[in-house]
Amino acid sequence: EVQLVESGGGLVQPGGSLQLSCVASGFPFSAYGMSWVRQAPGKDLEWVSGISFSGTSADYADSVKGRFTASRDNAKNSLYLQLNSLKAEDTAIYYCQRGSTGVWGPRGQGTQVTVSS
Repeated sequence: EVQLVESGGGLVQPGGSLQLSCVASGFPFSAYGMSWVRQAPGKDLEWVSGISFSGTSADYADSVKGRFTASRDNAKNSLYLQLNSLKAEDTAIYYCQRGSTGVWGPRGQGTQVTVSS
């Protein structure tokens, strides 16, 4: 059974930073590209970032490019997302997803990120 458990969300002021983590189990993590998706209140799921199975390449949505950085540690079955220069519009539930593209893969329960002064 695929299990993905996100953590690291919280309340942060505009311009602040957070690091999200995701621990995976139930599948060969190092064989899969992974991604982060988010859902803001009242909006559809939005793909945020995808990273290759090896971690050597990553892509980002235009809305977060230059501010967010995805990484992974295959030895720890873990995925990370560094969020810098946060804006109010980054407020959302962030999900770790198996697969590097789209918004249809297995996801965890999510972690809430709230950007507010």
